[in-house]
Amino acid sequence: PALSREAPPDAFGRTAREYELGRPEWPEELLERVVADLGLGADAEVLDLGAGTGKLTRLLVPRFARVVAVEPDDAMRAVLEEVVPDAEALAGSAESIPLADGEVDAVFSGEAFHWFATPETVAELERVLRPGGAFAIFWNIFVSQESPLDDRVEAVLDEAFERGGAPGLPRVLSGEWREPLAQSRFGELDEDELVREVVRDREAWI
Repeated sequence: PALSREAPPDAFGRTAREYELGRPEWPEELLERVVADLGLGADAEVLDLGAGTGKLTRLLVPRFARVVAVEPDDAMRAVLEEVVPDAEALAGSAESIPLADGEVDAVFSGEAFHWFATPETVAELERVLRPGGAFAIFWNIFVSQESPLDDRVEAVLDEAFERGGAPGLPRVLSGEWREPLAQSRFGELDEDELVREVVRDREAWI
Protein backbone atom coordinates (compact mmCIF):
# COMPACT_ATOMS: atom_id res chain seq x y z
CA PRO A 1 0.00 0.00 0.00
CA ALA A 2 1.13 3.53 -0.73
CA LEU A 3 2.44 5.46 2.25
CA SER A 4 0.43 8.65 2.43
CA ARG A 5 2.58 10.65 4.83
CA GLU A 6 5.68 12.60 3.93
CA ALA A 7 8.74 12.48 6.14
CA PRO A 8 8.99 15.59 8.38
CA PRO A 9 11.40 18.33 7.23
CA ASP A 10 13.97 17.53 9.91
CA ALA A 11 13.89 13.75 9.35
CA PHE A 12 17.43 13.76 7.97
CA GLY A 13 18.86 16.36 10.33
CA ARG A 14 17.74 14.51 13.45
CA THR A 15 19.86 11.56 12.36
CA ALA A 16 22.70 13.35 10.55
CA ARG A 17 25.42 11.31 12.31
CA GLU A 18 23.68 8.02 11.58
CA TYR A 19 23.25 9.08 7.95
CA GLU A 20 26.98 9.78 7.69
CA LEU A 21 27.81 6.36 9.19
CA GLY A 22 25.18 4.31 7.40
CA ARG A 23 25.05 5.62 3.83
CA PRO A 24 27.55 3.93 1.51
CA GLU A 25 30.34 5.92 -0.13
CA TRP A 26 30.09 6.55 -3.88
CA PRO A 27 32.34 4.44 -6.14
CA GLU A 28 35.27 6.40 -7.60
CA GLU A 29 34.98 4.48 -10.87
CA LEU A 30 31.45 5.70 -11.56
CA LEU A 31 32.34 9.31 -10.81
CA GLU A 32 35.42 9.11 -13.05
CA ARG A 33 33.22 7.82 -15.87
CA VAL A 34 30.66 10.61 -15.45
CA VAL A 35 33.30 13.35 -15.20
CA ALA A 36 34.97 12.05 -18.39
CA ASP A 37 31.61 11.90 -20.22
CA LEU A 38 30.89 15.50 -19.23
CA GLY A 39 34.35 16.64 -20.28
CA LEU A 40 34.96 18.39 -16.96
CA GLY A 41 38.55 19.44 -16.27
CA ALA A 42 40.34 20.20 -13.01
CA ASP A 43 39.62 23.92 -13.48
CA ALA A 44 35.83 23.39 -13.36
CA GLU A 45 33.58 24.98 -10.72
CA VAL A 46 30.78 22.69 -9.58
CA LEU A 47 27.82 22.55 -7.23
CA ASP A 48 26.68 19.63 -5.09
CA LEU A 49 22.95 20.22 -4.57
CA GLY A 50 21.21 18.68 -1.55
CA ALA A 51 24.67 17.71 -0.38
CA GLY A 52 23.64 16.21 2.98
CA THR A 53 26.71 15.20 4.98
CA GLY A 54 28.91 15.45 1.89
CA LYS A 55 28.95 11.83 0.73
CA LEU A 56 29.38 12.96 -2.88
CA THR A 57 31.04 16.31 -2.06
CA ARG A 58 34.15 14.59 -0.67
CA LEU A 59 34.79 12.97 -4.07
CA LEU A 60 34.29 16.25 -5.95
CA VAL A 61 36.70 18.36 -3.87
CA PRO A 62 39.96 16.67 -5.02
CA ARG A 63 38.83 16.83 -8.65
CA PHE A 64 37.72 20.41 -9.18
CA ALA A 65 39.00 23.94 -8.59
CA ARG A 66 35.88 24.97 -6.68
CA VAL A 67 33.14 22.90 -5.06
CA VAL A 68 30.05 24.55 -3.57
CA ALA A 69 27.80 22.34 -1.43
CA VAL A 70 24.24 23.54 -0.85
CA GLU A 71 22.26 21.85 1.94
CA PRO A 72 19.13 23.23 3.64
CA ASP A 73 19.35 21.21 6.86
CA ASP A 74 21.60 22.81 9.48
CA ALA A 75 22.52 19.54 11.21
CA MET A 76 23.43 17.79 7.96
CA ARG A 77 25.45 20.80 6.83
CA ALA A 78 27.33 20.89 10.16
CA VAL A 79 28.53 17.32 9.56
CA LEU A 80 29.46 18.22 5.98
CA GLU A 81 31.55 21.20 7.14
CA GLU A 82 33.35 18.92 9.58
CA VAL A 83 34.13 16.04 7.18
CA VAL A 84 34.64 18.06 3.95
CA PRO A 85 36.17 21.35 5.16
CA ASP A 86 37.49 22.29 1.70
CA ALA A 87 34.02 22.61 0.17
CA GLU A 88 32.08 25.90 0.33
CA ALA A 89 29.07 24.81 2.38
CA LEU A 90 26.05 27.08 1.96
CA ALA A 91 22.54 27.08 3.36
CA GLY A 92 19.96 27.11 0.59
CA SER A 93 17.39 25.07 -1.27
CA ALA A 94 17.05 23.62 -4.75
CA GLU A 95 14.32 26.16 -5.55
CA SER A 96 16.51 29.05 -4.39
CA ILE A 97 20.20 28.29 -5.01
CA PRO A 98 22.49 30.93 -3.43
CA LEU A 99 24.63 31.38 -6.56
CA ALA A 100 24.77 33.97 -9.32
CA ASP A 101 23.60 33.31 -12.88
CA GLY A 102 26.02 31.11 -14.82
CA GLU A 103 28.33 30.55 -11.86
CA VAL A 104 29.07 26.82 -12.23
CA ASP A 105 30.04 24.38 -14.99
CA ALA A 106 28.12 21.42 -13.56
CA VAL A 107 25.64 20.50 -10.85
CA PHE A 108 25.82 17.15 -9.07
CA SER A 109 23.13 15.66 -6.86
CA GLY A 110 23.58 12.43 -4.90
CA GLU A 111 20.59 10.63 -3.43
CA ALA A 112 18.51 13.83 -3.36
CA PHE A 113 16.94 14.96 -6.64
CA HIS A 114 13.73 12.95 -6.12
CA TRP A 115 12.92 15.21 -3.13
CA PHE A 116 12.95 18.41 -5.19
CA ALA A 117 12.32 17.40 -8.81
CA THR A 118 10.11 20.35 -9.74
CA PRO A 119 9.96 22.84 -12.63
CA GLU A 120 11.15 25.52 -10.16
CA THR A 121 14.28 23.52 -9.34
CA VAL A 122 15.03 22.84 -12.99
CA ALA A 123 14.67 26.57 -13.77
CA GLU A 124 17.20 27.29 -11.01
CA LEU A 125 19.59 24.69 -12.42
CA GLU A 126 19.35 26.34 -15.84
CA ARG A 127 20.01 29.71 -14.21
CA VAL A 128 23.18 28.81 -12.25
CA LEU A 129 24.76 26.70 -15.01
CA ARG A 130 27.03 28.18 -17.64
CA PRO A 131 26.09 27.60 -21.31
CA GLY A 132 26.69 23.93 -22.10
CA GLY A 133 26.67 23.09 -18.39
CA ALA A 134 25.64 19.65 -17.17
CA PHE A 135 23.51 18.12 -14.42
CA ALA A 136 24.57 14.72 -13.00
CA ILE A 137 22.21 12.78 -10.72
CA PHE A 138 23.37 9.82 -8.63
CA TRP A 139 21.36 7.18 -6.77
CA ASN A 140 22.08 3.99 -4.89
CA ILE A 141 19.44 1.42 -5.79
CA PHE A 142 19.66 -1.81 -3.83
CA VAL A 143 18.85 -4.69 -6.15
CA SER A 144 18.76 -7.25 -3.37
CA GLN A 145 19.45 -6.91 0.29
CA GLU A 146 20.25 -9.76 2.62
CA SER A 147 19.20 -8.59 6.04
CA PRO A 148 20.52 -10.17 9.23
CA LEU A 149 17.39 -8.89 10.99
CA ASP A 150 14.50 -11.19 11.79
CA ASP A 151 10.80 -10.61 11.07
CA ARG A 152 10.15 -8.92 14.42
CA VAL A 153 12.71 -6.21 13.64
CA GLU A 154 11.35 -5.78 10.09
CA ALA A 155 7.85 -5.28 11.59
CA VAL A 156 9.17 -2.53 13.87
CA LEU A 157 10.84 -0.83 10.88
CA ASP A 158 7.66 -1.05 8.79
CA GLU A 159 5.70 0.55 11.63
CA ALA A 160 8.31 3.33 11.91
CA PHE A 161 8.00 4.11 8.18
CA GLU A 162 4.22 4.19 8.55
CA ARG A 163 4.53 6.64 11.42
CA GLY A 164 7.43 8.73 10.14
CA GLY A 165 6.70 9.02 6.44
CA ALA A 166 7.59 7.41 3.15
CA PRO A 167 11.24 6.75 2.27
CA GLY A 168 12.62 8.18 -0.94
CA LEU A 169 13.24 5.04 -3.02
CA PRO A 170 9.68 4.72 -4.39
CA ARG A 171 10.01 8.28 -5.72
CA VAL A 172 13.21 7.32 -7.51
CA LEU A 173 11.82 4.12 -9.00
CA SER A 174 8.58 5.82 -10.12
CA GLY A 175 10.61 7.94 -12.55
CA GLU A 176 8.46 11.00 -11.80
CA TRP A 177 11.68 13.00 -11.36
CA ARG A 178 12.16 12.80 -15.14
CA GLU A 179 9.15 14.97 -15.95
CA PRO A 180 10.49 18.44 -15.12
CA LEU A 181 13.72 17.62 -16.98
CA ALA A 182 11.82 16.48 -20.06
CA GLN A 183 10.04 19.86 -20.18
CA SER A 184 13.31 21.80 -19.83
CA ARG A 185 16.17 23.03 -22.00
CA PHE A 186 18.29 20.08 -20.88
CA GLY A 187 18.97 17.52 -23.60
CA GLU A 188 18.29 13.80 -23.56
CA LEU A 189 19.15 11.96 -20.36
CA ASP A 190 22.27 9.81 -20.53
CA GLU A 191 22.11 6.87 -18.12
CA ASP A 192 24.91 4.74 -16.72
CA GLU A 193 25.24 2.29 -13.88
CA LEU A 194 27.84 0.47 -11.88
CA VAL A 195 26.91 -2.73 -10.08
CA ARG A 196 28.79 -3.31 -6.86
CA GLU A 197 28.54 -5.20 -3.60
CA VAL A 198 28.21 -3.25 -0.37
CA VAL A 199 29.02 -5.22 2.78
CA ARG A 200 27.96 -4.00 6.21
CA ASP A 201 29.01 -5.30 9.58
CA ARG A 202 26.68 -5.70 12.55
CA GLU A 203 27.41 -2.24 13.97
CA ALA A 204 26.62 -0.54 10.66
CA TRP A 205 23.25 -2.31 10.49
CA ILE A 206 22.38 -1.26 14.02
